[in-house]
Amino acid sequence: MAQRPTYIPQFKNDFLVKTEMVEFKYHSGFSVVQKQKSIDELHNSIQEKYGFDHILEISSKSKKDLGVALSAFNLLIADKSTKETYSVECAFQSSKVFENGGAYTDLLKATSKQAKKDERLRNSGRLIGFEFHNTKWQLNPLTAFYDWLYVNALNQNVQLHDELMKYQTFTDIEFNPKKSINCQAYSIAMFVALAKKNLLGNIRNPNDFLELYKKFPVSNAYQFNENLTLF
Repeated sequence: MAQRPTYIPQFKNDFLVKTEMVEFKYHSGFSVVQKQKSIDELHNSIQEKYGFDHILEISSKSKKDLGVALSAFNLLIADKSTKETYSVECAFQSSKVFENGGAYTDLLKATSKQAKKDERLRNSGRLIGFEFHNTKWQLNPLTAFYDWLYVNALNQNVQLHDELMKYQTFTDIEFNPKKSINCQAYSIAMFVALAKKNLLGNIRNPNDFLELYKKFPVSNAYQFNENLTLF
């Protein structure tokens, strides 16, 4: 058995996202088939526990095209000034600033997989912040920069919005809250909540976005331990 979070957009209370840990039968293995078996088990457990019929897995292993399209590896950001596009993953990795290097903006032209595995991200010392389009971000609030980047990318992709709003909760089978913090499924749930609360006008400006973290308590799933990879 294993536990993974499901992220439930909130429309009528002080939270944007409610995070619930769900226990399910995990199928070991790295193949897509094994991952999808685990997704099915997780979604069955969510349905039994909460009664949700519309659950979306956000990852390249998702059985639904929408879930695959919303993976940070696939979701694209359009840069209006340069007319270029790049994935959320490339934008995130290229924005990391370390004690001994960064931001490595050349990663914007890499593939998502290449950007995530670039050796400089592991050999440049301690992560100290982010810089994206000459705007600097601190490490706290945790997940703020990643969430801002993701929800703004999604806001550009209006063709995905109508179908997305049909779902009640979101998962990411690859995300283990004991090892990582940023989660694309959490960012999705945040976007849906912001849309339902008519707050998407507050997401583009970083300062306005950070105000949302003061107004709405954050309900994340990460757990600190010696194996935690912060970003």
